[in-house]
Amino acid sequence: MIEVKVNDNSSFEKAMRIFKKACQKDGFMMELKDRRFFTKPSEKKRLKGKR
Repeated sequence: MIEVKVNDNSSFEKAMRIFKKACQKDGFMMELKDRRFFTKPSEKKRLKGKR
């Protein structure tokens, strides 16, 4: 689970930017896109070779 600690003087936009960066670093968004639709195991192997 990704957490972002926000101080009283920091803005919402800054917290969102930090959260998005943490999600990207963790690979959360890529996994979410991968799980959106079913992919066959053979297709996963083929795509894994491209990355």
